[in-house]
Amino acid sequence: MSDPVRWRILFVLLVAIFMSLISVSIVNVALPAIHDGLGASQSDLQWVLSGYALTFGVVLVAAGRAGDIMGRGGLFLIGVGIFTAASVAAGLAPDADWLNVARFVQGIGSGLLNPQGIGKVQHYFRGDARGRAFGYFGTAIGFSVAIGPVLGGFLIQLGGPDLGWRLTFLVNVPIGVITIILGLMWFPRPLIKRLPRTGSALRSLDPVGAVLLAVAVLAILFPFVEARGNPSFWLLLPLGIVLVWLWVKWEQRYIRLGLSPMVNLKIFATRSYRNGITIMTLYFMGMTSIWVLIAIYVQEDDGKTALEAGFFGVPAALLSAYAAHWAAGRVQQFGRKLVVGGLFLALAGLGLSILVVILHEAGHISVWWLMASLSFIGVAQGTVISPNQTLTLAEVPLDYAGSSGAIMQTGQRIGTAVGIAVITAATFSALSVTSWSTAIAVGFGLISLVIMLALFVSIKDLGSRE
Repeated sequence: MSDPVRWRILFVLLVAIFMSLISVSIVNVALPAIHDGLGASQSDLQWVLSGYALTFGVVLVAAGRAGDIMGRGGLFLIGVGIFTAASVAAGLAPDADWLNVARFVQGIGSGLLNPQGIGKVQHYFRGDARGRAFGYFGTAIGFSVAIGPVLGGFLIQLGGPDLGWRLTFLVNVPIGVITIILGLMWFPRPLIKRLPRTGSALRSLDPVGAVLLAVAVLAILFPFVEARGNPSFWLLLPLGIVLVWLWVKWEQRYIRLGLSPMVNLKIFATRSYRNGITIMTLYFMGMTSIWVLIAIYVQEDDGKTALEAGFFGVPAALLSAYAAHWAAGRVQQFGRKLVVGGLFLALAGLGLSILVVILHEAGHISVWWLMASLSFIGVAQGTVISPNQTLTLAEVPLDYAGSSGAIMQTGQRIGTAVGIAVITAATFSALSVTSWSTAIAVGFGLISLVIMLALFVSIKDLGSRE
């Protein structure tokens, strides 16, 4: 395929990724406005966040495999269409229940489109070009993280207590429509692969394996996003682990029968893939909690508005975008060394941020110095996520590009859910008996421990290559 065509395809993918990520970061700052506008309870607000995360994580791998078999372009556009329609429903929601149903559907749309994007990059790009493509992914992530909270705060102030939060969902609609139009114009035909027989296609989709893994992911994620209200939900966690074991056994049986499994389990024997998934899961388990804690801290302890809170992450996000682009051109040269260096920068940023909070609480410096310390974390994000993604998927067979990428994204979702639940719980437990500075130090200290584990895996992987 010619360069202009594949780069146009990448542009369409990036627009959709930008839309789905902006939706997440906007909602984080819109929760107080949703509470006031709809009279939503704390449980309702929790589901605004967790409902999206659950359905997103549950459908990822099945959607990735479906794209491998049926054609990624068509499923990508279907996912964008579902996400856009759900954004309209969320923006027009008359009550909290309606909003949460719309968020569930948004998660399904996002879960459909995301693995197709990674699968298409795997399909159309090789070598240095693939590194650059994933670098552009990282740049899009950086810009969306930077713009999302600020745009959300601006829309909430512009629209007022009721209209403002609705605009944070409706802003997705023109982006989604543009994505669908460009996809229909630029994606190669046919969008859906020709399948020999319906029965053959169904067996290739491995419906039993898809259901087993979906229920397993749901059982693992659910306690971490909802167990605060009902501790008995923790009983789902061992059930989820058993279901994963049953899924592995089913996939092995599927292979013995000569059928095409949902996930080619042989890819886990590939060191680069196995280590890459571990690094990514641990990284998201730690780093995603940083922005949750910072947003809460600067608003509740320092009295900043949602718009002001959004600005704290802007330098970090912009540096993340630049670092992702910079690292993309060097991933073939330096490989896992980029990831190791990024993780060291993350630890430096965490340590400096703890120092800033302590000095601010003592009255020595302004809380705005956090923008400088968090910038180290932004550079770390750019030099960890995109290069690690490129290295993780480098040796994956193209026939399983979508499902393999979706397994990696599922690890990110589980890591995020576990990290936010555990780290925020530890931070607020510390806050109940001590000061904000100590509580933030506890939270950031736990994040540092997780990042050290990711660093250990990265150094071990680097040593095995030399």
